[in-house]
Amino acid sequence: MRHPKRAITRDPRSRKPKRPGAQAGEVEALTWPEAAIRARDIMTRPVTTFRQEMTVGAAVKAMRARKMRHAPVVDDKGALVGIVTDRDLRQVILEPALQQELEALGRTLRTRTVKDVMTWGPMTVKPESGIREAAQIMHANKIGALPVIERGRIVGMLTGSDVLRALIRIIDEGVVSKPTRWGSED
Repeated sequence: MRHPKRAITRDPRSRKPKRPGAQAGEVEALTWPEAAIRARDIMTRPVTTFRQEMTVGAAVKAMRARKMRHAPVVDDKGALVGIVTDRDLRQVILEPALQQELEALGRTLRTRTVKDVMTWGPMTVKPESGIREAAQIMHANKIGALPVIERGRIVGMLTGSDVLRALIRIIDEGVVSKPTRWGSED
């Protein structure tokens, strides 16, 4: 069954729309979720950023307290230099060489900085980027979050959870119908 917002009523012989004045609205309805939802609409803000000099121990505490899995790392001028994830921090804490000496683990948490464990030069998107583009970047590169950058500054974080929340909203609104290429309708 076609969704009324997604169907363009056409003449069966000429394939021209039966209501010629409504073409622009119909095209918009066909591309609605993809064309209308932008990173700025679904991103998480305000953004909690970490400084490069922050210790690993402080970063672990901050991420636990804020229930975060990804944090952009900025330099002294506030420019994005990297991203640190809970996985990066766990690898430092659970490093086998450190586990042999618990004393060394405490020293590492106090002396190693976020700069030592972060991913340098993360992929980013602009606030105007579409949800499809962002999701494709995240999927193709197997990453869970993208910093949203505008004029060199971080304005938000787009996470996999944000994209899934938007997808749920789209489905709940009944906008997306099952394409016929996914199988025959019974």
